[in-house]
Amino acid sequence: MLIRHCAASILALVLQGAWVFPATAAPATVNDVTLINPISVDEIVIPRTVEEVREFVLTHRGPISIGGGHFSMGGQTASEHTLHLDMRGLNRIVAYSPATKTITVEAGITWRAIQETVDHDNLAVKIMQSYANFTVGGSLSVNVHGRYVGQGPLIGSVKGIKVVLADGQLVEATPTQRSEIFFGCIGGYGGLGVIVEATLELAENQKVERSVQTMPVNQYKDFFFRTIKPSTTAIFHNGDIYPPAYDEVLSITWSATDKPVTVGERLPPIQRHYWFDQLTYYWLSELPLGKWFRQSIFDPLRFRGNEIVWRNYEASYDVRQLEPRSRETSTYVLQEYFIPVGRFDEFLPKMAEIFTRYDVNIMNVSIRHANPDQGSLLAWAREEVFAFVVYYKQGTAQHEKTTVGVWTREMINVILSVGGTYYLPYQIHATDEQFQRAYPRAKEWFALKQRLDPDNRFRNKLWDRYYQPPATTPISTATLTPTATSTSRQDVKKNSRP
Repeated sequence: MLIRHCAASILALVLQGAWVFPATAAPATVNDVTLINPISVDEIVIPRTVEEVREFVLTHRGPISIGGGHFSMGGQTASEHTLHLDMRGLNRIVAYSPATKTITVEAGITWRAIQETVDHDNLAVKIMQSYANFTVGGSLSVNVHGRYVGQGPLIGSVKGIKVVLADGQLVEATPTQRSEIFFGCIGGYGGLGVIVEATLELAENQKVERSVQTMPVNQYKDFFFRTIKPSTTAIFHNGDIYPPAYDEVLSITWSATDKPVTVGERLPPIQRHYWFDQLTYYWLSELPLGKWFRQSIFDPLRFRGNEIVWRNYEASYDVRQLEPRSRETSTYVLQEYFIPVGRFDEFLPKMAEIFTRYDVNIMNVSIRHANPDQGSLLAWAREEVFAFVVYYKQGTAQHEKTTVGVWTREMINVILSVGGTYYLPYQIHATDEQFQRAYPRAKEWFALKQRLDPDNRFRNKLWDRYYQPPATTPISTATLTPTATSTSRQDVKKNSRP
């Protein structure tokens, strides 16, 4: 299902989450899904318990980076010469209560693994991105959102987290206890500590029926507030703007129903092949009439009929649907813009003009809605917003990367001019001034980092770019004794699976 949900979603972890890098004591390379951001790290380790995470933090004398599936697209999971913690080995369910609709999980677990557990009790994840391959820790670190009607970012469904801080402490944080850690770590891109555990709210797993409607894009905002937002049955919704004209939108809504399902599986099969989806993306991005074919022929055929599926089925897409055969000379990339709902009509033609002038190979612009996030220090929705999720294709040559940076900074200026924000998990093109204007509470986050991580131990390319430590204080080399139950690094490597 896919051009439409190309998503806010590709944010945090690799294909099936169960695949892991082998631990290595030699220098290794960490990359992301775009394959255009290779970063040389000193070592990759795969902790299997919270205690092992604590031991690595306590005993390692240099900087540390944190990653999962590496779906962030600008080096947000690594920095040069760090000890890289691959969190996908920390993947257990700690506690689960169907009666209270809550689940506590380790940070390396995938959303799909949660779905496979809670589906037996006809429950579903309350808020997540459209793709279920991501890990919970990665999703928390970027504070993802989905297509859920009446919801906002993931933080709104999190009851609490556990974090390993730079001094090795394991602390629990909630919206009311150690709230500065809670609101700093969620959406904090691994800069304050290692999220190792989270307690999440669940929802009912209802049957949902799809309805679609095409309209001029200048009618979409009124349609949404008249029809979708007040609905008592709408569960998922997004609107797809068709390039290259950007003047028509396809509205896709999934609403609760009692009708029988038209798809028998409660969850999509994991080993499904996606060659047709991948071929469709190639046609769309490379053929002269590819975008016309999608809008005029492919989508009308794909969305005919009112499909009925389980909520968990619709929330369990696989990122392999989006994966090209090769990323050697070109790659698929995301950007996302958050625009106050009242400025929708002002922003949209300016966005289209930049895409057209720079001849950006846009495959899809998906519109989502999000309620405000009143708490997180790096909130991307400080008021009610429409999210524009942009999926595009770019070349991998340096001059092509440079061109992307030029039009991206121009786009950010337009976003800021209408009071909006851009999303941080993607390529790092914004200037310092643009970052500060988009995230006005960043100084509070920086102050919290100075307090929790005074030696700047937790690093990645995002914070290398925008965070300036107050002084060039070297990382302490004092030997810290690990707890008695710690496992040695050699044991961790020995137990790591390739």
